[in-house]
Amino acid sequence: MNAPRFSVWSALAVTLALLGPLVMALFSSGPRVAASISTQIAAITLIGVTTIVAAAVAVLLDGCRLRDLGFATVSWWSIPLGLVLATFFIGIFGPAMVKALAWAGLGGFDAGVARIAVLPTWLLVLTILIVAPAEEFLYRAYAIERLGPLLGSRPMAGLVAVTLFFLAHVPLWGWGAALTTAASGAILTAVYLMRADVVSLMIAHVATDLFGLVIAPHLTRLNT
Repeated sequence: MNAPRFSVWSALAVTLALLGPLVMALFSSGPRVAASISTQIAAITLIGVTTIVAAAVAVLLDGCRLRDLGFATVSWWSIPLGLVLATFFIGIFGPAMVKALAWAGLGGFDAGVARIAVLPTWLLVLTILIVAPAEEFLYRAYAIERLGPLLGSRPMAGLVAVTLFFLAHVPLWGWGAALTTAASGAILTAVYLMRADVVSLMIAHVATDLFGLVIAPHLTRLNT
């Protein structure tokens, strides 16, 4: 089978996929934009549409197969691998990063959490179920598989994607907390480069965000 093509449409789709979330974050998370149900629904809708457009261009115009877009080694083992990664992020990585940010005086996640805390729980869960898998597809599988051949290096493509992933989290979380997403993104990128299994990363991302943004805050409120 012929290798996937890369056309002008491909370039536009990659630009949308990697810069679109950053632009949306700048407009939806700015200091003058109040968190609201309508703003959040618009943001997650745009993220979903961006993901669909990127995948559609790759499959319909560029001749990519699913295995070319991060599904090469997906199996039942994707589930336990994703849960192991989530356990690591929740139990080890997360607490270590919180302490590191406090030690460095870079601020934490409180401002971002406070901003989204005004949203109903159902919307937070819906956001995680849409945005977390979309980010893993766009910034891991799609970026590496589409940019890698152009740059002549899959790791270099991963580095570009991690950098943009980090920048996309700055508007909501601030520079300090966003640095932790760069670190976690680098870990997930390394796992992807070894396995090309985006589903395991999606599971890890969803589980970690559900715990950090929904379950943990609810437990904290119950204990106070």
